[in-house]
Amino acid sequence: MNLMMLLEMAAEGLGDRVAVGPLENGMTYRQLYEQAGMAAAQFRETDGDTVVLCDESSPAVPISLFGAAWAGMPYAPLNYRLPDDDLSSLAQRNAPGVAITDAAGSVRLSGVDRLETLTRQQFLEDPANGAAPCTAPDWSMDPDDIAVLLFTSGTTGAPKSAVLRHKHLVSYILGSVEFMGAGADEATIVSVPPYHVAGVSAMLSAVYAGRRIVQLPKFDPDDWIDTVEREGVTHAMVVPTMLARIVGALDARGGEPLLGVRTLSYGGGRMPLPVITRALELFPITSFVNAYGLTETSSTIALLGPDDHRLAQYSDDPSEQRRLGSVGRALPGVELSIRDDAGTELGAGEPGEIFVRGEQVSGEYLEAGSLLVDGWFPTRDGGFIDEAGYLFVQGRNDDVIIRGAENMSPGEIEDVLLTHPGVSDAAAIGVPDRQWGEKVVAVIVLADQTTQPADGAIESEIQELVRQRLRSSRVPAHVVLVDELPYNDTGKLLRRELRERHGHLGDSDG
Repeated sequence: MNLMMLLEMAAEGLGDRVAVGPLENGMTYRQLYEQAGMAAAQFRETDGDTVVLCDESSPAVPISLFGAAWAGMPYAPLNYRLPDDDLSSLAQRNAPGVAITDAAGSVRLSGVDRLETLTRQQFLEDPANGAAPCTAPDWSMDPDDIAVLLFTSGTTGAPKSAVLRHKHLVSYILGSVEFMGAGADEATIVSVPPYHVAGVSAMLSAVYAGRRIVQLPKFDPDDWIDTVEREGVTHAMVVPTMLARIVGALDARGGEPLLGVRTLSYGGGRMPLPVITRALELFPITSFVNAYGLTETSSTIALLGPDDHRLAQYSDDPSEQRRLGSVGRALPGVELSIRDDAGTELGAGEPGEIFVRGEQVSGEYLEAGSLLVDGWFPTRDGGFIDEAGYLFVQGRNDDVIIRGAENMSPGEIEDVLLTHPGVSDAAAIGVPDRQWGEKVVAVIVLADQTTQPADGAIESEIQELVRQRLRSSRVPAHVVLVDELPYNDTGKLLRRELRERHGHLGDSDG
């Protein structure tokens, strides 16, 4: 197995179809194959072992991804938004290597030992850099070769290098994408950054399906909407914070529906119910898909499909309505298991840690080796599976609030907080409490920040709302108003930062 076989099949079957860029003058699949061969030739002539990408989305991304696979070198996209010291540290861990970056990145990486840098412009103008282009399909077919190295966000420590081998990524694509299944008029917009697993899987999925890739280097909701309409985008993937901003931008434009998008998938974090409910109204003919996966599982392992979304939207059955808050059921070839702290498998509806097994599951880090036990990977995500096999993800186990030996899901509380008409964003965290172990703090962003509410008014309303909807143990002991919540650049809420900022509220005996 090798990622290049996916591109080779597309180039042979759809050679003249545009793969990347505008429909009029974009790069065809045959040209992408040729450019990857040129890049592979250059990569092989360097002294490097790894192909590093430190840049935003551009045609250099698929060329370097497939070129690295052809050259037999791991592809390692880095978070270019990191501070200089952190970025240099990650880059050094990938040396010796060759890095494709922008002009500013070349300066930022100049002090990294044994890392040759190429600007994006240089790379796109001459991917071979004078070397004789590779033309014969002489890439390694060893399924255990490393294809991609992706770095975890490092929210709980130094970033780890997640290892995705060719067998993992190819297994995911073959099991979830129909070869040449896209029509000639289909296009997908890639607005997640290249260093996110969704950015990698989006490239591979689009190529294998034969769908044109439209890249949005920097996400802005209005740019996203305009690009979708201008480029005739039919498919999209966003993280929840992106969808919330798109919904807000559409409402600001008058609430006119967006009709061209056929399929919109979302994932990478917990989707607030008010956001997806409004999105279903603003995208009335769009098929929505909730995709749950992890970097270590080569992207998606469970899906909540379009039929489930519409059924939940219009059904009067509470159990079917609740499934809109789930991530659906496991993909074919993927097994899910919910286990307690002792590793015992739990029954339907019982919350525990989510374990996953399948050909696409890596569960391996350069620094720690494989974490698989009999093929099972412990995700560190909490959740449960209902009687019909729908998976409900309750968040990272580290984020669970434990009050009086009772485990509480922050997401359950946040869904209630977001039903308050004056709240635009919300987070629930636990802070130390001498009597109960932890108590709940609600951190909220007001929808109207121009008017200051009366002292204690919003706090009382929030507490009463939670008391009515949930049991009293989940009522926030404190309600904190902030201008915005901290998210990383892939849309994950940084609860650790919230606990650090508001941990002082747990000093009392209350």
